[in-house]
Amino acid sequence: MKVGLYFGSFNPIHHGHLIIANYVLQNSELGQVWFIVSPQNPLKPSAGLLNEYHRLYLVNLAIEGETGLRASDIEFKLPKPSFTIDTLTYLTEKYPQHQFAVIMGSDSFQNISKWKNYEQILKNFQLYVYVRAGFEIESRGLSSNVQVLEAPLLQISATHIRENIRDGKSIRYLVPEKVMEEIARNGYYTR
Repeated sequence: MKVGLYFGSFNPIHHGHLIIANYVLQNSELGQVWFIVSPQNPLKPSAGLLNEYHRLYLVNLAIEGETGLRASDIEFKLPKPSFTIDTLTYLTEKYPQHQFAVIMGSDSFQNISKWKNYEQILKNFQLYVYVRAGFEIESRGLSSNVQVLEAPLLQISATHIRENIRDGKSIRYLVPEKVMEEIARNGYYTR
């Protein structure tokens, strides 16, 4: 099966993430999309990150009942910080029956030259790049492994959600109901 890997901190997961994952799943030859919860992104500070197991649980709550979507803790078992090429190599060895692809925003794609062994990723893996406002991509001249998608985007950011929580504002409609309830029940992101 062809599996799309959607890497992220998901701090917390929100409707924007879910819309992108579902759009790519419905508009490609992917059989599943796996949310790869990253314990630590090497290009982002780890301060303010909710514990990785709590973030994984929130992702599982968000996708409950969705057969084409799956949450993965694979990077929890790998050395930190997590590098995409190391995760891809590990998954390819662990699941030889699957063909893996990477789902990313055009903002990340524009920074791919900063990634560890990015040439290997571009050469050996399909990339599904969804266009984000302000990060347009010229599709001419791109590798045949790069497919640009015009996914519907919501201007929701996890940073904004965390700020709302800290300010005592509602996050209703920004995250799935079960995620909102779990965040409130545990007091996540309040300090």
